[in-house]
Amino acid sequence: MKKYFCNITYWIFFAGIFLPMVSCEDALVEKKYDFIQPQDIPNNDEGATQWVMGTYSKLLDDMFRWNIFPTVLEFDCDYISGPDWAFRELGAGNFQGIEQVSYLWEKPYNMIHRANFAIENINKMDISERYKQNILGELYFLKAYSYFLLVRAFGEVPIRKESINATGDIDVPRSPVKDVYAYIIELLTDAEDMMYKNTDKEFVPGRASSGAAASLLAKVYATIASGAMPAGTQDSKIGGAPLLMNAGTRVYTNPVERTFSKEQVAGYDVFDYKEYYRLARDKAKQVIDGVYGSYGLLTYDDLWKKENRNSKEHIWTLQSVSDDSRWGITFSVGYAGIYDATGDIYNGLWYGCRDHWYKLFESKDYRVEKGVLHRWVRNFDRTWNLGSFYPNNEEWRKKAVGYTDDGGNQVPPTAPFNDGLVYRCNTDAAFLAFLTKYDDRDDKKIERSNAFWPFLRYADVVLIYAEAAAEVDGVPAEDALDALNQVRVRSNATPKTLTGPDNIGSIVDFRSAVLEERAMELALEGDRRWDLIRWGIYLDVMNFIGGTDESGVYKSRNERHKLFPIPASEMNSNKSITKNNPGWS
Repeated sequence: MKKYFCNITYWIFFAGIFLPMVSCEDALVEKKYDFIQPQDIPNNDEGATQWVMGTYSKLLDDMFRWNIFPTVLEFDCDYISGPDWAFRELGAGNFQGIEQVSYLWEKPYNMIHRANFAIENINKMDISERYKQNILGELYFLKAYSYFLLVRAFGEVPIRKESINATGDIDVPRSPVKDVYAYIIELLTDAEDMMYKNTDKEFVPGRASSGAAASLLAKVYATIASGAMPAGTQDSKIGGAPLLMNAGTRVYTNPVERTFSKEQVAGYDVFDYKEYYRLARDKAKQVIDGVYGSYGLLTYDDLWKKENRNSKEHIWTLQSVSDDSRWGITFSVGYAGIYDATGDIYNGLWYGCRDHWYKLFESKDYRVEKGVLHRWVRNFDRTWNLGSFYPNNEEWRKKAVGYTDDGGNQVPPTAPFNDGLVYRCNTDAAFLAFLTKYDDRDDKKIERSNAFWPFLRYADVVLIYAEAAAEVDGVPAEDALDALNQVRVRSNATPKTLTGPDNIGSIVDFRSAVLEERAMELALEGDRRWDLIRWGIYLDVMNFIGGTDESGVYKSRNERHKLFPIPASEMNSNKSITKNNPGWS
C-alpha cells in the first residue's frame, strides 16, 4: 500500500478562532489539533460566517502573506522590471521548480478545497435561508476566482467540485480549457444571483458581492473571447530595444510601433469569439448600469487612498491589517519601500515600470504626474548627500538639478529638490517608474502593512466594455469610445477620437488603444501578462524587447512560456496527470 506524507500545516483564522487544516498528498483532510474542529462550529449564522471567513483567510494567510503573490502574477511581462536579484528565475522565464509557480498551483487549490469543505458543512446547517444563499454564493465566487487563476496560468487543470474529505479521490485528471471555463461560468452565474449587492443593508464591506461576481464574469467572457479570436487578428504595440550604447554610455531609446498578428491561444479555438464578446459587453454594461450594485470611478486623488479600498471603484480588494504578523502584507516593501523616521527609504522600492511604459503617457496624465514617484532618498545615499529623481527627461531634470536659461542665468532646482541634496537619475535598475498606488499605509516604517491589492476594479470593467463593444460591432462606435475616454478623462489624459489626425476609428487602432490603456491604467495590478497571453501576442511583445531590458532582466521567451509548468508535487502525487505542459519536464 502506498504511503503518503503530509507536506505542510496551515492554521486558518476566522472570526477570532482557529480551525486547522493539514495539506497531505493523499488527502486534504480537516483534523483537530489544539483548537476548534469542524463539529465545534455553532450551527447558526455565526458558524456559517466562520466557515466563509476561513476560506477568505486563504487570500492573506496562504497567498499574500509571504510575498509570493502578487509577484507570480506580474513579473513575467514586458513593462515591469527591477534588480536582477529580485526577479531571478521568475522574471527570466525559468519557471520550472520555483516556489512562485508551484504556489500559483497549490494555493488556489487550497482555497478550492477550503471552499468545497465549507460548502459541504454549511449545507448541513440550520441557518437563515437568505444568509445561507449569500454565504454559498461567496464560496462559489472564491472557487471561480481560484479556477480563473489556474486556467489562465496552466491551461487544462483538474476540476474538484467536492472536497477530498468527501471523495477521497486525489487522482483527478486535467479537464479541457472549455470545461474549466464552463464550470467557472456556472459558479459565477449562480453567485451573482445569490450574493448581496453592495447596496444591500446586509452586505459587509470587504467581502465579495453580487457585483464582484458579475465583474469577474465579464472579465472571464472577455478572456475567452480574445483568446478565441482567429490567428492573424492584428493590433499594434509600441516597444523595442530599451537602450543603445553611445560612446560607451547607455542611452534610453524611444519606443517604436509595430503591428503584431495574433497567435491562436491553445484551448480557446473551440469558442465563438463574437458570442463571448457579446456576453462580456452585456455583463459589463449591467455592472455599469447598476444592475448588481452601485459602482463608479473615483477621482484620481481619491483612487489609491487606503480609506477607499472598499469604495465604489474597488469592487473587491485584499483586506490586509497593518502591523499584524499574520494579516499584514509585505508586497508593499518592493513596490513602495519602507521608510525610516527621517522619511528616507531604508529598504525596498525595487519593482517598477520600465521607461517605455512611462513614455506611453502625456506628461499631464495624472497616472505619471501623480502616480509615479519622481523623488526619493535612500538612507545610504544621504551619507553621500545624494537623492534620486525619475524620469531623466528635460522636464524633470530641470526640476531636480536646475538649468541655465536663455539669458545665461542659473535657475536652481524647484521644491522639493531644493533641499541641498545632489539629485541624479541613472540608467539602471534603481531608477524605474516606481508607482505610488501602494504607498498609502497606516505606517510606512513597518514591513507588514495594510496596503491593499485590487482584485477587481471598476475601471477594468469599463475597459472590458470598451473592448467588447467594439469587437462585437467589428468597428468602434461612440459607446465604446465613451467608455475608453471615461478612464482617460479621469486621469487628465486627452480623450481619444474616432476621426481626425490621431484617430482610432479602425478596429485595429481601437483594439490597440484599449490594450495600451489597460497597460497604463492597470499597471502593477497583475493583469499585463494575462492580457498579452489572451491576445496571442505574448511571445512577439516579449521578444520585441530584444533580450534583456534596461535593468538586465532577461525577457526573451519561447513557446513553452505560454503556460506555466505543473509543479512536481502534483505530478508525483496525482497519477491521472502523466505529462506536463509543452516544453516542461
